[in-house]
Parts: sequence; structure tokens; C-alpha cells
Amino acid sequence: MTKLLTSILLFLCFTTLKAQVLPSDTVPAVIHHRTENGITKFTSELRPLRAIAGAPAPFYTYFWEFGDGGFSFEESPSHVFTRYDSIMVRLFATNNYDDGKRPPTRPKPIVRPPVTPKPAATKPMLASNGSYNLFKMGGNIEMKTNCMPKPGDDMMLVFGYRNKVENGQQNLNGTIAILFNDVEFSNNNFELVAARTYHNEKKTELKPLLNTAFLNKKTQEPIYYASLENGLNTSPIEKVLLKDQAKNFRSQQSWKFENLQQNEERFVFMHFKTTPEMLKDTNAVVRISGAFIPDNPLVETEFFNLELQIVASHDPNKMVLRKSRMNYRLTGKNRELTYKVRFQNTGKGPAKKIDVGVNISEVFDPSTLKVVNTKPVVVTCDSAYANQSCLKTFFRADSVHFVFTNIYLPGTQQKGVNDADSTQGFVEYKIKFKEKPPKLPIKSGAAIVFDKNEPIYTNRAVGRFKMGLSPGIIIGHGFPFKTDNGNYLNHKNVGVGATLSPYASHRYYWQAELYFNSFNEKTYQVPIGTEVRKDTVINNVAYQIMDKQLYRTTKVATINAVPLQMRYNLHKYAGVGAGALVALDMYNRTASELRYKLRTQNASGTTTDVDLNRAMEDIKDSFSEVRASFFADIQLGLVRVGPALGLRYIYDPKTNNNRITTYVSWKF
Repeated sequence: MTKLLTSILLFLCFTTLKAQVLPSDTVPAVIHHRTENGITKFTSELRPLRAIAGAPAPFYTYFWEFGDGGFSFEESPSHVFTRYDSIMVRLFATNNYDDGKRPPTRPKPIVRPPVTPKPAATKPMLASNGSYNLFKMGGNIEMKTNCMPKPGDDMMLVFGYRNKVENGQQNLNGTIAILFNDVEFSNNNFELVAARTYHNEKKTELKPLLNTAFLNKKTQEPIYYASLENGLNTSPIEKVLLKDQAKNFRSQQSWKFENLQQNEERFVFMHFKTTPEMLKDTNAVVRISGAFIPDNPLVETEFFNLELQIVASHDPNKMVLRKSRMNYRLTGKNRELTYKVRFQNTGKGPAKKIDVGVNISEVFDPSTLKVVNTKPVVVTCDSAYANQSCLKTFFRADSVHFVFTNIYLPGTQQKGVNDADSTQGFVEYKIKFKEKPPKLPIKSGAAIVFDKNEPIYTNRAVGRFKMGLSPGIIIGHGFPFKTDNGNYLNHKNVGVGATLSPYASHRYYWQAELYFNSFNEKTYQVPIGTEVRKDTVINNVAYQIMDKQLYRTTKVATINAVPLQMRYNLHKYAGVGAGALVALDMYNRTASELRYKLRTQNASGTTTDVDLNRAMEDIKDSFSEVRASFFADIQLGLVRVGPALGLRYIYDPKTNNNRITTYVSWKF
């Protein structure tokens, strides 16, 4: 008994120590602050990070919402409050290269300090806190998130809008809107949990503006978080109705704003919950779009498109394939795919050389590769002068390398670096297929080397083809192995019908069939005893019955369905399949007829033979019988899309009936 109690106590102690050693993912972020001379300094206390084996050192990124319309992405920011009524400060910390969940957010109220700040508190907030440096594209609207969306996790989005000097308006009224949940995906990707406004924005309806608001497509180019380019697209301005953009999203929210002063910047903070259904589309790219719709028609309506990659873990080094779900029917040799490799220097010093190596799938034509954008923006090394920052692109057996040379990319842990965007970069390129590729996932990954450090491997960007549906027609002709005059199933028949399967499947796929079979009318004799009577009289004429036979005529029409069939394409010219066939008699008609041979004798003594037929019962039946059979077949031809010839062996275990069907099919 003593040993048992000792064991229990030791187990409890070990469990307690283990619980104390391992940090809990449920421990919320603890916010500390101190106010001196009207400036509030914030620090945080977070659970220890847990490194992932083989990954770079883990670290936190930060997003602070100060509760008065201000924010910061710094680790330990300072802020000047102009008011203290109901101020709640929130910290959203994101754990990068960490195997746990992100620390939960616990809002902290901020009260006025005992000593009232003197001049600093009376200054306007933006003048006290400086520029938030959000509007890097030069427009009236811009958005940024604190992280890429992770299924089941939270994500914060800063929606900024302003009245820039170029608008020429001292005061501006209008509407801002957020559009999310692409109709391209079957499930919703986001839930808008909360939206916090600080300048008396009022919720409103977007529908009245859909037919009148024109969007400026100049700012509609896809923008990736942490990959913002400087300046606007210089292509000609195109206009499109807002409703044409809104129809691409299932969810929307809009607010009315008033008295937006010239050069004034305002921010709305949106708390999104990413849905668990996102797991099905991990590594896909989703969109959140914002619209800026001024009441004054002289000011352009603007549209900002934020593209985000769904991730399984938070990692600043990512490879993204835009439009990763493709329609195979529309994919050909000239189809161009756009890849983007993002990277971030997380070191303590700047990186001067970055080698981004990307494996190239064999389905691509390397000669068609074009670099379309980079950050830092550099020239090609072929056109650079000595020691100029440049990009060199070269190919190896199955990869391409993009090498940034003589650049300066700060590190996140470098002293004096507070802007996380300055530590990030990317290379974006386009590439075409050699020919129409097989319908298989296209996988690519990247290895990033900063100076002479060990390579950092990204996720694999996977391009997949949508299933698509391939309707088809089928015409078959069946015949039996043996002849049985009493069984109409063993007689030749013709079937015409339709097939439905995934479009151009590469190997395994399911197929359903439905076709109509018409069996030719069959007449056969039924044995009966012969009855001879000499006294038969027909129309007052005496006849002698010489012979009597019973004949039956049967006609059957059936519907055949193949609800379950597995097919396998050996290659593009041959395929095999097996499945179950269910036959239902739609129409079954049986007519009986007695056939007589009669003889009569006239007055002169000569005899005359007469044939006489008399109809008996006529039986009609619909949906009278259901039969199940099993089959296996082989196809030759264009078995993925196009015409093919097939030979199918069918076996009915109930009747032990065997038959072969030859058929021609054409898939579209």
C-alpha cells in the first residue's frame, strides 16, 4: 500500500512539473504600460516560443490597437492618447516558426495617469504619434493584415482611408466598404467578428451604390501583405461598375463617413475569424477587397484588392501561386501561371545577397519564364554597372535561381529597424506550359539562402485542376454467349444513352451511365396439345381442325443505369473499368395468338386447307422487373476526352446469364 501511494505521489509531482515546464497555448498576452510626460510606452509578456525542428529561430510579430484609432506593428511602441474614455488596448501577437497556437488577446483598459500631460496631450493625435506609413500605394484607400489567415485562427485587418491633397477637396463625405468570402470557394473563408470605428462612421447599405459607383481599376492590381510596391500602376485608367466587383463576393459591410479633412487619415479595425473550412484550401489565395466611394463625383472611386495566402503555420517565407485552382478544359500550352516567392530577413544584420532557388516542374517551358516584379526593385545583372544592385536569373537541371546581388535588406532584429516591411522582399515571375499538361497537381517549392547562411525552405505551392464535368454519349450493341429462345435477354439489343464523369481524369475516376435499351420484338412457340374436332363450324361452314399451335410475342424496353463504376486510364489511348449495372423494365408487352390449320370439303368432294389465327390475351406491364449485373470492360481510343471503342463483359449472378456488349462512346 505504501509503494502504491508513493507511486501516485511521484506521478502527480511529475505531471505538475511537466505542466509548469511546458508553456500553455491558452496563456493570453500580458500588456504592460507606463506613462511619462504624456507618452505611454507599451511592452508585453508572452509565453516562451517553441522552436520547430529544422526551422529558423522562432519569433513574434506584433499588432497593437490602441483603442483610439491608433495602431502599431512595433514590438514595444509608444503612443500619445488624446482621450481616455473607454480606451481598451489590444495586442495581437503572431508566433512565427512556432509549433503552438498564438497567444490569446486580452484587452486592457487604459485610464488617465495621475499627472495630466502638459502640451503633448493637446496636440492632434496624428501630429503626436507621427505617420502610420500605411498608404504606400499613394491612393485614398489601403489595407494591411497582421498575418496571413490560418484556419480556425484570428486575423486583424487595418482599413485605412484618407482625403489626399490631390483630391482638391477640403471636406469629403462618402462610403467605405469591405468585401470578402470569394464565390470561387464553396465555403466561407472569413467571419467578421467585430469592426471598431473611431470617427463616427455609421453602418449603411451598399446596394444603392452598386449601379452608380464606378471603380478606378488603376489601384485594383493584386497587392500582397508585406509585398507592397511603391507608386500606382501607370496603365491607362479603366472604370468598372462596383456591382461587377461585388458579385465576386458573398459577404460585405459598409460604413458612411463624413467631414474627412484634407490630408486626414482614418482607420477602421476589423477582427476576422478564419473558418475551419479553410483547411480544405490551405495554400490557396483568397481575396479581401475594399472600396472608397466619395459622394463628390469629381473624386475617383477607388478599389483595393488584398490577396492573402491561406497557411497551415505562420512563416514569413512563402511561395504563392495565384489562381491555384484551374479549369483544365481551358488550360493549354499558352496558359501562363504567376508565382510569387516572399522572403524576410529575420537576422540581426542586413543581407547583401539572397539566392531564391525554385524547383521547376517538368510540365513548364523554362524559356517562357519572365520576372515581372521584385522587391527590392533591381535591374538585371546583364544591364548593371559594376557593383550595382541587380538580379541574376539562371537555370539548372530542374530549377531556376533568382539571385539578388549587392542589395541591402535589413534584419528584423537589427538595431534601429522598426518597419517590418523593410525587412521583406519577393520575386514574382510568370511561366508557360510546354504543352497541355496532364491533369495532375503541379507542385513547386523554394529554398532561400541569405548570404552564406543555411537555406530556408518554403511551403510547396500546389496548382490543382478543378474536377469539371465531362458529359458523353454512348451507343452499344449487345449479344449473348448462348441462345435461349425462352429468354429475351439473350437476344441482340441496341442501347443509346449518356455518361457523366470528371473532365479528362488522368488515372482513377468514377463514371455514371444511363441509357435506354430497345429489344427487338420476339415471337416464339409455346408447346400445347393438338385438339382435333370434326364438328367445328365457322361462318356456317364445317371445318376439320388439322393442327393448333400457341405463339407468343414479347417486346421489352429497359433503362440501364450504372450508378457505380470505377475506371482507370492506362494511358491516353487505353482504359479499363468495372462496376455494377442495374436494369429496369420500363415496358413489357406479351401478346398470345392461336394458329389453326383447318380443312373443309365442298359439295364436289374436293378439300381446301385454311389457316386461321385468333388473338388471345394481351398483357402489358410497366416497371415490372429490376435486375442487377456486374461488368468489366476495356476501352481503346481517346479515353480521356474524345471517341473510344469499348468491349464490355456482363454477368448476371441471379440468372447465370453472360453477354458481351460492344459500344462506342464520346466524351466532351
